[in-house]
Amino acid sequence: MKTSLSLALVAVALMGAGCASVAVTDEAITVRTAAALGLNKSDFTVSQRVDEGTTTRYAVRTRSGQEFNCFVGGSFNVLGRSVSEAICTRKGEAMKNPLLR
Repeated sequence: MKTSLSLALVAVALMGAGCASVAVTDEAITVRTAAALGLNKSDFTVSQRVDEGTTTRYAVRTRSGQEFNCFVGGSFNVLGRSVSEAICTRKGEAMKNPLLR
């Protein structure tokens, strides 16, 4: 019985592990983008969302007209949904390592 339950849990975890489209909600994108850019949630719009495996890429336009390309990672694990912090780069600029800022 324990083995069957364990196998079922592993199967469910593996099926959802690579699904950013399910793990990453619109609210998670908004909250993490606001934190990454230092803006209020109402100061920008998100568009062009594309889910690729465990990554969600999207475009951001601020009220002041600035444009960014952003992404977050998302998956499920035994503790539930997990969404990374947003990484954003101004359109037209090269991606920079956020750990070296």
